[in-house]
Amino acid sequence: MDREQARKEALKQKTKSPMPMQDPEVRVHNFSSVELGYTPEIAWTESSRCTPCKGPRCVPYCPVEIDIRAMMDAVRLENYEEAFQVICRSNLFPAITGRVCPQESQCEMVCVRGVKGEPVGIGFVEKFLADWARERGIRPKADMLPPNGKTIAIIGSGPAGMSAAADLVRLGYGVTIYEALHRPGGVLIYGIPEFRLPKAIVDYEIDNLRALGVEIVLNTLVGRTITMDELIQDFDAIFVGTGAGLPYFMNIPGEQLNGVYSANEFLTRANLMNARSFPEAPTPIHHGKCVGVVGGGNVAMDAARVSKRLGAEQVDIIYRRTRDEKDEMPARRDEIHHAEEEGINFLYLHAPVAIYGDEEGWVKEVEMIRMELGEPDDSGRRRPVVVPDSNFRRPYDVLVMAIGQGPNPLLARLTPYLKTNKWGQLVIDPKKLSLDGKEAAVAAGETPPEIPIICAGGDIIGSQAGAGGTVIAAMGHGKIAARTIHEALQERPPKSGTAPSADA
Repeated sequence: MDREQARKEALKQKTKSPMPMQDPEVRVHNFSSVELGYTPEIAWTESSRCTPCKGPRCVPYCPVEIDIRAMMDAVRLENYEEAFQVICRSNLFPAITGRVCPQESQCEMVCVRGVKGEPVGIGFVEKFLADWARERGIRPKADMLPPNGKTIAIIGSGPAGMSAAADLVRLGYGVTIYEALHRPGGVLIYGIPEFRLPKAIVDYEIDNLRALGVEIVLNTLVGRTITMDELIQDFDAIFVGTGAGLPYFMNIPGEQLNGVYSANEFLTRANLMNARSFPEAPTPIHHGKCVGVVGGGNVAMDAARVSKRLGAEQVDIIYRRTRDEKDEMPARRDEIHHAEEEGINFLYLHAPVAIYGDEEGWVKEVEMIRMELGEPDDSGRRRPVVVPDSNFRRPYDVLVMAIGQGPNPLLARLTPYLKTNKWGQLVIDPKKLSLDGKEAAVAAGETPPEIPIICAGGDIIGSQAGAGGTVIAAMGHGKIAARTIHEALQERPPKSGTAPSADA
């Protein structure tokens, strides 16, 4: 079949070209990638499903502003390097976003092919291009403006900070990222499991950032190692992307028992600290045989699937709502499907009310209560209501709380002029993502017009700028903040200070 005929056949195809996967019975015993990736032929077929629609709706729905039509056109011409560079003009991290971006609620949600079938697999094609380029040693080509002598401090090396750094360094700024941990990447490293996002891929794309001239200073906790005032004195602008490192608990009896983890600690041990390889790695993690995971988001799916790979025989996801109604369960449909394939059990309309331990202080049982759905709450979802006298107990030796987390409070607590709302998020201008720098200037001994430019993005601002809580939303925040900083600094001379090091 020639290409023209194959193109016509692809246009008739109503479903996405399937993503090759590891068999569920095999993958539950390893941490290798679940998705094996498109071949060039599959990617070409999927790109050929892309209809040359008038005014593509997908592009405005991409938070990192990828020219999706140009990408698909280049793939259809089998010019994979050009397609890869199209992505990199606006997004330096396609291997990351191609794996973890919820395209189904972004660009693919508005794809015209989804009207009478499934949308084009934009994320699958993006992942293919990133992997194709990496396997051939092809790096992003960056259009760099000449250095302008101005410097930017970025606090946090997660997706928001990485995105802001990528845009700002290409605009000619000297960019220094300060990271509290010993490895850059933020939630991409400590939160997302290896089988969804291999750490070598994160390292590779961070190396692309370093190659552009971004300096990353590790083991540096801003607020302790270096103060915010020092950064204000030495940098022309600051971006705060410290993420959400404060886990939430239910405040029920027994949460202090051994074997009760926050999802944050559980996944950080397994991912960043390699506890899954204990005792080869020094950090331990309790390998339960019967594990309960409380919550219904992507983090809950990750914790449950990691538990299965650590050898758990029974893993239950305990969720107080159902899956059935629209937007009822917040996890991505693909992640729920993968968890089901791997033998994860779902206890819908259940909630823990107490945890019981053995004589040595380890989790033994969890008391639960059944729920039913009542009237909608403020989120528009039907409110879970307790079913009276429905309590029962179920045995567990590990319980993971994956019910959300809030912003890391340390920086705001140590820097009183950073204003926070009742959720602990930095208060920002929702359009520009900037903070009021007047109090910061006074605290740092400066006066107008030396008021610092301070912006923030990612989980530290939550949903103040629209949809939040995802890697791609945080990267979108980074782009907006970079634009705000660039515009604000146009009329200012560069500061003469020297960027403080970790030893300052």
